[in-house]
Amino acid sequence: MFPLRIAALVAAVLATGLTAGVFYAYAISVMPALNRSDDRTIVDVMQKINVVIINPWFMIAFLGAVGFAVLAAVLHLGKEHRATLIWIGIALALNVIAFAVTAGFNVPLNDQLAAAGDPAQIADMAAVRADYESAWVRYNVIRAVVHTMAFLVLCGAMFAAGVQQGKSQAVGSGATQGVAAFAAPAGFGAPHAAAHRLGRFAE
Repeated sequence: MFPLRIAALVAAVLATGLTAGVFYAYAISVMPALNRSDDRTIVDVMQKINVVIINPWFMIAFLGAVGFAVLAAVLHLGKEHRATLIWIGIALALNVIAFAVTAGFNVPLNDQLAAAGDPAQIADMAAVRADYESAWVRYNVIRAVVHTMAFLVLCGAMFAAGVQQGKSQAVGSGATQGVAAFAAPAGFGAPHAAAHRLGRFAE
């Protein structure tokens, strides 16, 4: 069961890290570069990005940040995994918050930009940009920070899971040694008793 729990936790860490990385890249490179571009360029480029980013590679990471965290939490139910479960629960809450920011703010802004139509046909490009850019950048920074926090917390969960597994193995090893030590005298008891009886017979 331990390998399955760790596999789910690793998947949650990886998905969360990749998602945070995508939004981080937007925040430090894509959007600052587009900010230096003219109105038509930013509208045209973001319309295209918002189409191509809906692909399996991104969606597995984006949805997996929440989905794999839920799976990891379910697999760590039980008082013996409580320490790890607390870490996972915090990370899951953070991922849900970041997901809500994307769904509640960034996606509607993307839809609004798409509804503006072909950039070649937009009459007031500056207004379209003004309604989109600053708000989208602000919410992107928020979700990038929250996903990054979730990633760090999930790393803490992996550490906690490792510590818990080490303690479990130590307890199991100690119990095995205790049983062996207790059983050893019993094993030697029969020959000793037989020798004692033979000694008495010889007398």
